[in-house]
Amino acid sequence: MMRPRLNPLIASLSAPPIPAVQAWGRAYDGRLGPLVDLSQAVPGYPPEPRMLNWLAEAAGSVAACGYGPIEGEDELRASYAAHQAALYGAPIAAENIHITSGCNQAFVTAAMAVAGVGDAILMTNPCYFNHETTLEMLGIAPRYVRCHAEDSFLPRLEDVAAAITPDIRALAIVTPNNPTGAIYPPSLLADLLALCRDRGIWLILDETYRDFLPLGTARPHELFSEPLWQDNLIGLYSFSKSFCIPGHRLGAVTASPQMVDAIARIMDNVQICAPRAPQIAVAAAIAPLAAWREDNRAEIAHRADALRAALDGANGWTLDAIGAYFAFLRHPFDGESSTRISERLAREAGIVTIPGAFFGPGNDRHLRVAFANATADVLTTLPERLRAIA
Repeated sequence: MMRPRLNPLIASLSAPPIPAVQAWGRAYDGRLGPLVDLSQAVPGYPPEPRMLNWLAEAAGSVAACGYGPIEGEDELRASYAAHQAALYGAPIAAENIHITSGCNQAFVTAAMAVAGVGDAILMTNPCYFNHETTLEMLGIAPRYVRCHAEDSFLPRLEDVAAAITPDIRALAIVTPNNPTGAIYPPSLLADLLALCRDRGIWLILDETYRDFLPLGTARPHELFSEPLWQDNLIGLYSFSKSFCIPGHRLGAVTASPQMVDAIARIMDNVQICAPRAPQIAVAAAIAPLAAWREDNRAEIAHRADALRAALDGANGWTLDAIGAYFAFLRHPFDGESSTRISERLAREAGIVTIPGAFFGPGNDRHLRVAFANATADVLTTLPERLRAIA
């Protein structure tokens, strides 16, 4: 009797990394204090009370129980478009917005819209592992541009240009970056968009952590002011971090109406529509919670400062990049894998991180630290714990 098989593209995927590293943390015996989980990027504070009320009201409504528009609730598309238009000083309209179930789904649908089996999408290395596995399970080849610590893990334009081969359909970048925290300056983003336009490929720009740019950053970039931006730019966003609702799975795509239509055709087969209750709640929350979100931005900046101060000269541990939610931390152990060091930190010191090796080859000297998960007071205790595995 022949056994049925799994799709080999799925069977070959790596296991989800977050549960693996959190299992190491469960083996920690508490000797140095409570477990400090710096693995998954989740807000380290609760939603604003009004957000919870809006969610409860929407979830309990009859209207939210039915299917909604595939592209998203009209109110959310309009309010999010107006928010982006003000942020970027650009003419972004509701017809440019497609709402998705989280930013991961936004990336899945964008990748499917621009590439197919046998095509390739270019990413940076270190890369966000869910982007990599998404492409692998779709039969789209992930290709890489190596980023270096001496460049603050930003790609060199000439390296990107050299990596664009005829089968590349898009360049996918994340800023502020996951995993490194690196923030792409507006000039580099403009150069990358121009390069993609010149080569006839898409630029997929994931700005999940846009609302946590350093204080004083007024506008992330000018890409949406480019007259031809709709020809080859796809913007991705997550409401999870800014509104503290990752469990409600809500993201967005900003693109041309033609691309929104293409994604709607995909979405109709994937999920029909994003969850309606959080859409209704976020549409109500975008304007009223602006000040609250800005306070959270200041809090995350405070935590970043606390981490910098704590690790300054901390027994050979070095912050090679930091920004928004993440830091890329270089460990001091020659010849030791990042997986081994991350596991030791979790089991022996009660600090859960993600090994750099999970974000691509050549990253074994680093660990990803999701510092936004912990308060500044907790972050100041890290040097003492790091000494436990010296």
